[in-house]
Amino acid sequence: MYFVANWKMFGDLKGLNSLNNVINFVTRNERKNFKVVYCPPSTLIFSLSKKFKNTPIDLGGQNSHESENYGPYTGHINSKMLKDIGAKYLILGHSENRQCGENDKLINLKIKNGLKTGLKIIFCIGETLKEKKNNKTNQILSNQIKIGLNGIKNKSNIIIAYEPVWAIGTGLIPELSDLNNLIFFIKKKFKNKSQKVLYGGSVNENNINQLKTINNIDGFLVGAASQDAKKFIDIIKKTYN
Repeated sequence: MYFVANWKMFGDLKGLNSLNNVINFVTRNERKNFKVVYCPPSTLIFSLSKKFKNTPIDLGGQNSHESENYGPYTGHINSKMLKDIGAKYLILGHSENRQCGENDKLINLKIKNGLKTGLKIIFCIGETLKEKKNNKTNQILSNQIKIGLNGIKNKSNIIIAYEPVWAIGTGLIPELSDLNNLIFFIKKKFKNKSQKVLYGGSVNENNINQLKTINNIDGFLVGAASQDAKKFIDIIKKTYN
C-alpha cells in the first residue's frame, strides 16, 4: 500500500522537524509493508534526502522538464537532476500541470525520460466535472493512458494515480461504487494484473475509512492533509484499523 504525500507549493526548511513523528511512526510499523513517499517542492528534496537517510521513507519530485539532457530552460529541472538530489519517484500528469498547458504527448515524453533516468513514475489521470457530467470519464481516462504511455512496453515502474479534477482540493470524493468501478476499469487497461493504481483527490483523515473499502486499491496520493504530520499518520493508521 502506497501513501504518497504531494506537498505541492508548500513547505520550508523550518517545518521539516515536524516529520520526525512520521519517521518514527513509519520505522516502528515497517513490518506492515506499506510504502511512504514524500514529494515536496524541489527546494526541499536534498534536505529531506539527508533527513530520511536510513529510514523506509522515499522521496519524489512533483514534475520535470521533458528533456533528459541539460539545456537552456530557465526555471526548469529534469529527472536526472531530481535523481541526483535523492528522488526515486516522480509525479507526472497532475491536473494542476495539465491546466497550465501540459498535454498527453508532452507528459509521454516526460514519462519516458523519467523512466530512462531510473525513477518510478506516478502518472496522474482524471476527468473534469464537465467531462464527468457528460459521461466521458472512461473515454478521457482511456485516452490519457493510451497517449501518455504510448511506446512504453515495460510499465513495471509506473504507478497510476486516479485523481478526478473536480475532487482535488474541494473536499468531494467520488461515490464509492463509481470509484470501485473506475479502479477496476483502469486496471483492465493493463496486461500486468499487478498494475498499481492509487486514488487521489481530497483524501483526508475523515474520509479514509470510506476510501480504504475500495476493492483493489493500492494506496493514496494525499495533498493538503499530508502537510500535517498528525493527519498523514492518522490516514495511514486508519487504513489498517
